[in-house]
Amino acid sequence: MDFQEAEEHALLRQSVAKLAAEYGHQAFTAAARQGTKLDELWRALGEAGLLGVAVPEEFGGGGGGIFELAIVCEELAAAGCPLLLLIVSPAICASIIARCGTPEQRERWLPRFATGELTMAFAITEPDAGSNSHRIAVQARRDGDVYRLSGTKYFISGCDQAEAVLVVARTGTDPATGRARLSLFVVDLAAPGVSLAPIPVEICSPEKQFTVYLDGVAVPADHLVGTEHEGLRQVFVGLNPERITAAALSVGIGRYALEKAAAYARERRVWDVPIGSHQGLAHPLAEAKVHLELARLMMQRAAWCYDHGVEAGEWANMAKLAAADASLECLDRAIQTHGGLGLTRDVGLADLWGLARLLKTAPVSREMVLNFVAQHSLGLPRSY
Repeated sequence: MDFQEAEEHALLRQSVAKLAAEYGHQAFTAAARQGTKLDELWRALGEAGLLGVAVPEEFGGGGGGIFELAIVCEELAAAGCPLLLLIVSPAICASIIARCGTPEQRERWLPRFATGELTMAFAITEPDAGSNSHRIAVQARRDGDVYRLSGTKYFISGCDQAEAVLVVARTGTDPATGRARLSLFVVDLAAPGVSLAPIPVEICSPEKQFTVYLDGVAVPADHLVGTEHEGLRQVFVGLNPERITAAALSVGIGRYALEKAAAYARERRVWDVPIGSHQGLAHPLAEAKVHLELARLMMQRAAWCYDHGVEAGEWANMAKLAAADASLECLDRAIQTHGGLGLTRDVGLADLWGLARLLKTAPVSREMVLNFVAQHSLGLPRSY
């Protein structure tokens, strides 16, 4: 094992950090509060090839993997710009299309993923399905050359910034189990019958959450991704990248918080000494750093496994849980280090709490992660 970071990865980090520094956390929060978007940053990332690092070279991408995409996610978050759409569009949607799409679909969509011209949302969550994908109710019915999609998706990120959405829909029911047979469809968000309703949430981010209503939406048959009825298996191609990049985003938030806290603790003086010289402040920050680095190692292991064809589910789930907990610990201790200033807008810490807390619940709840680890890592009986 070689834990020394490869030169190309170090250069990738430098490129992302340099670009992100031109915007920074102030631009991120300003866009969130003004109701605008960081479209300029997204375009810059695309033009620099950073959105397409995991897209195969034959489709104009960087030819890397989720490890490289995780670096992009982490460094943006470490600069104070944690973008959820990086998890959704390049990690989930592009991964699924690259591995499960037809040659024509890969030619149609992957080059535009690589440049950032195409942003795609992902819709699996429903009001009554929750974590149980077998209860998905959105129906896709074949009607000649199209499928007709009807139903409601809930808590779908970034629909106002996306051109299309990858929808998980029910195309049948297994007569033996009563469970849904699922399929994946690329749906144009401008298509007749698609409507959006924003969901107000207490999260300071330019990327918003939506309810998506599908009312008999006609989707061309060639927008079915992969094999009909095999959607759940195909979804998991994107869910491990989702968990890994979510972990990377959490790690980046934790780094951002600790860097601010450490800088303040070195400079702020009380009774003629820096406050960082007091163990009451130094030890909590040091402990948070330990936990963050442990989570980072697990995230990197999960990314390596996924890219090398090794089963990554166990590590991806562990990384997601550990990183979410570590980022919240880092934020909490950074805020405490600043005292009352930690809650001010100027410091730029407390406004990340909602997003960091979201990553503890989504894209998979910590309870479902623990169910997975109990069953698959420890061999305990299935609990649900």
